[in-house]
Amino acid sequence: MSLQPDRPHRPVFLWFLLIITIGAAASAQAPRPISDLKPTLILISIDGFRYDYLDKYTPPNLQRLAATGVRAEALVPSFPTFTFPNHYTIVTGLYPAHHGIVANAIYDPGFDATFEIKESTAKEGRWWGGEPIWVTAQKQGQKTANLYWPGSAAPIEGVRPDYWEPFDAKVSPDQRADKILGWLDLPAEQRPTFLALYFDQVDHEGHEGGPDSPQVRDAVSSVDAAIGRLVDGLRQRGIEDRVNIIVVSDHGMAPTPPKQAIFIDDYIDLRRVRVVTHGQLFTLWPAKGETDAIFTELLKMPHARVYRREKVPARWHYTGNARIAPIILLADEGWTITDREYAKSHELKQGGHGYDNNLRSMQATFIAHGPAFKTGTKLPAFSNVDVYELMAYLLHLKPARNDGTLRVFRPVLVGKTEKRAASAH
Repeated sequence: MSLQPDRPHRPVFLWFLLIITIGAAASAQAPRPISDLKPTLILISIDGFRYDYLDKYTPPNLQRLAATGVRAEALVPSFPTFTFPNHYTIVTGLYPAHHGIVANAIYDPGFDATFEIKESTAKEGRWWGGEPIWVTAQKQGQKTANLYWPGSAAPIEGVRPDYWEPFDAKVSPDQRADKILGWLDLPAEQRPTFLALYFDQVDHEGHEGGPDSPQVRDAVSSVDAAIGRLVDGLRQRGIEDRVNIIVVSDHGMAPTPPKQAIFIDDYIDLRRVRVVTHGQLFTLWPAKGETDAIFTELLKMPHARVYRREKVPARWHYTGNARIAPIILLADEGWTITDREYAKSHELKQGGHGYDNNLRSMQATFIAHGPAFKTGTKLPAFSNVDVYELMAYLLHLKPARNDGTLRVFRPVLVGKTEKRAASAH
C-alpha cells in the first residue's frame, strides 16, 4: 500500500486547467457592456461604392443594414466627382466651390501653391474652408474620433479630431473596425460621440480592374465583413440598437478602357499652360493672354467638353472660387484625358470617376440604420450636401452654415423634425 497522498489523475487535471484558462481568456477578451452611452453616430465611407453595388455584389451585412434601416436610390455626388471634394462636402454640407477643396489637385493663385492629396499640403489647415462635423461637435463640447477621413489630418479652424491617425493603406478593414470599437470602449468622459471610418479598398480595385471586375467583388466582400465585425462588436457591448450608423460613398465608378485615351498635347502646346488635374477632369491655367486662344483650340478635341470657369453648368454649383481653373475639360463617359509625358509614368486605369455628376455611373450610396431611423424605408436620390444637416440633427448640434437641408430626411426619421427642418439651410 502506498503511503503517498492521493493525486488527481494527470490528464483529467490538465484538461480541467485548460478549461479554466480558456474561460478566463475569453472572459478577459469579452467587451464590457456600455451602459452610459450618449447619442452616438458612426459615419462610414466606402470610397467608390457605386449606387448599384449593394444589389450587384449582395454584401450581406450592408444589405441587412439597408433592409432594417434606410436606403436611398442614390446619393448624388457634388461636382467634380473626386474623392477629396466629396468627402469634405459630406462632412461640411458645402459644395466644393464653397469649402475650397475643388479637386484632388488644386492650384491656389493667392498662395501660388499647389495642393496634392498625397503630399504634406493635405495636412495644411489653410486649404480647408467650412466647418466639418467633427469641429462642430468639438465646439459644442463633444468628443470625436476619425479614422482616415479626408481632412482629418489638417488643423481646421485650428482643430483636429480628439482621436485620429494618419492614413495607412496597410491597415486592414477588420483592423479599422476594431479601432472604432476600441474608441467606444473608452470611459464615458473620454468616449467620442462622433466617429468616422474610411475604407479605400473598393475604389482602389475599381480603378485597377474596373467596376465589373472580380477584384471589386472581393473588395466589397472584405469591407462588408469588416462592417459586420463592427456591428457584431456593437451588439456585444449592448449598444447595437442605440448607435446610429450612416454609410455613404463619395462617387461611383465607370469603365475606362485604356484605348479610350485623349492626348491633349495633340491639340495644344503644353508649354503655354499649367496643368493641375489629369484624368476624367483636366484643368488648365493658361499663360497670361493665352486663355482665348487655348479655349478655341481645345474645341477641336473629340470625346470631351471644354468650359470656361465662368460658364460651367449652373447645376454643378462650381463657380465663384479662385481655385477653379480658367479652363475645364471634361471627358465623355469612358474616356480619359492625359498627355504623352504624363502617360509615360502613370498607367492608365480600367476604371475612373470625375465625370459629370448627373451620370448614373457616378452615383453613390447612402444607408442609415439606428434608433433615429424608421425600419425598411427608402429615399429618392438626394444631394450629398444634405448629409451634414442630418448628422448635426442626430448629435443634437447647432449646424454651421451649409448648403444642405434636413427636409429630405423627414419621411424616414423617428419623431418630429419639423422645427429643425424649418431652420435648415
